[in-house]
Order: sequence, then structure tokens, then C-alpha cells
Amino acid sequence: MTDAPTIGPDLARSWLLVNGLHTDRFTHVGQADIVVLDIEDAVAPANKAQARENVVQHLSSGEHHAWVRINGFGTEWWEADLKSLAALPGLEGIFLAMVEGPEHVMRTAAMLPDGTPIVALVETARGITYLPQIAASRHTFRLAFGLGDYRRDTGFDDDPTTLAYTRSQFTIASKAAGLPGAIDGPAVGATGVALADSAGVTSQFGMTGKICLMPEQTPIVNEILAPSINDMSWALDFLKEFNEAGAEIRNGSDLPRLARANKILSLAQAFGLTPPDGYHHFPAPSDTYHC
Repeated sequence: MTDAPTIGPDLARSWLLVNGLHTDRFTHVGQADIVVLDIEDAVAPANKAQARENVVQHLSSGEHHAWVRINGFGTEWWEADLKSLAALPGLEGIFLAMVEGPEHVMRTAAMLPDGTPIVALVETARGITYLPQIAASRHTFRLAFGLGDYRRDTGFDDDPTTLAYTRSQFTIASKAAGLPGAIDGPAVGATGVALADSAGVTSQFGMTGKICLMPEQTPIVNEILAPSINDMSWALDFLKEFNEAGAEIRNGSDLPRLARANKILSLAQAFGLTPPDGYHHFPAPSDTYHC
């Protein structure tokens, strides 16, 4: 394994939320692909102005860069957040809370410089019903699942089976709109095996990013949401065999396997990953298995 290059927001796996009041944590972010300074849910109403000012000071010189989670459209802080942040040289993108329709993203984009990426954080049953339209908005860069608020809104349990339909909707809407993979909600307080299991669920539902609440969560999330050593070894072996056979499609399984192999190796390259020399993989579960 080599040192990973800078990961762009289209491929980013770990999205670390950092409370906007805790300035001492702004640069202690572990191995996060993306840092999101949070002036929304992590901050009490009485402290939102101070958190916003902390973020403005941190990003105003251009020395530091981060995304910012702002308060949702329709709240008393939304407009002030955008007016304060829009011109900052260190602002990389906006994590927009409580998105319930494409107009929320559109109105937010209108107050930002052209091209500022916006992640639409969908957190309510109403928002889920409008996921295809939110994803189809030209201003939506990526979808994210606000898991905690969604469960409070619906009364759903955190069991993966209970949330299977909802997670599937994020993946389907993202794919249909040509967006990068959706970002899953956090595993609150989880570390070790529990966190790996949670990130495994994220991956199983085709979601390619995950919100993190602690720097310690980021390396595990990055590992689980990246191609495994076994994946990479299988892809290299398949392409070697395919090319040695003339690089021609021989049957119906070659096309999906070729696409899977190329996707694995493209992601591995982006993340700076290589399998150890001499590693032998186990066969893929089936010819139609997709990464």
C-alpha cells in the first residue's frame, strides 16, 4: 500500500463532521478524505453565530480548506450562513442540511459562486419522496443520508433491514441522475468491528461515502469503502487472462467482469492502493458479481 493521494469529493469515502465551536479540532482530522465544519446540528441555536464566525476566520485566509455543513433552507440561519461563507477562499463546498426538494438546492446555489459543489443531505420522509428530483437538480453534486434525523422523523429502527428501502433509494436516485455514489449516515460512537460492520452495510447498498463523527472512524471507513486486496488481485488476474486470450468478448459474463475489473483498478489507483506482490486472491463469488 502506498500513500494515498488527495481524494476529490466525487470519490471521497470518509466525510468527517467537526463541530464549528471546537476550533482546536479543525486541523486534527485523522485520515478523513473530506473535512466538513459543522455549524448546523452539532451547534445549539444560541451558539450558531459564534460557530459561523469561527469557520469564517478559519477559511478566510485561504491557508485552510474545508466543506461546511450549513443550516437548512427556511431556518433563520440559512441566509446568514451563505452570506458569510460564499466569498471565502477556503470554502470547498456546502453540505446542505434538511433538503426536502430541489428548490432548496437551487436557492442555495443561487447565493454561492458558480460551480460550488453542494451535497444535499436528505433527512426526512418528505425529502426521501423527492430524492429523484433532488438528485436530478443540476446544482446537486452528491446525495447524503441524514440517518439520525430520518429515524427521528419516521420512528424507524437502525437495523439495516429496516432501512434497506431507504438506502436503496439513495443509490438508485444517484445512479439515475449520473451522480457519484451516495454518502451514508454515521455509525454514532462505533469503532472497531461495529464500525467495520456499519461501513460494510454502506458498501452493500452501493453507497460509496460515509459520514464520520470522530477522526478515529476515518481509517476504517476508508478501508471498507475502498477496493480490497482480494478485489484488486482478482481484477489484475482477470485482465491478464482476458488480454492473453486476445482481449475479445467471449461470452455474456466477460462484459460485466471487464467493467468490474476496470472499476476496481481505477478506484485503487485513485486511492493509492496496490495489492502486495505475490498475493493470491479467492475467486469472485459469481461471474455477474459487481464491485
